[in-house]
Amino acid sequence: MYRAVLDTSVLVAALRSRGGASNAILRKVAARNVVPLVSPALFLEYEDVLKRVEQQREHGLSLLEVASASEPVECHFRWRPQLRDPGDEMVLEAAVNGSAQALVTHNIRDFGPAKLFRLRVITPADCLKELG
Repeated sequence: MYRAVLDTSVLVAALRSRGGASNAILRKVAARNVVPLVSPALFLEYEDVLKRVEQQREHGLSLLEVASASEPVECHFRWRPQLRDPGDEMVLEAAVNGSAQALVTHNIRDFGPAKLFRLRVITPADCLKELG
């Protein structure tokens, strides 16, 4: 089982385009080939995004579906500050604390310091290549 943290940008892209790599990753989550790791803070961010009116018009995904497909991660260690965007810190912490195989994002450059944790930061397209 492939365990990864999905940045919110991947979730948004997946819900907006049925033909993109991000959406293909969500289909792999639904098929139980990928397990998204989420901390409480990251799940709250997912919730905030999924409840926005403009997002609800685009998808029918429920928070229950996201929660049931995810593996919870307790963040015993906070590594702040590491990143330029404080909003990305919870994504990094979920990946590090959850021993993720990868952090999947459209914003690779934003997660440069993840190398300090030997964490692989990859795009959705690269994730799909790995999954085959």
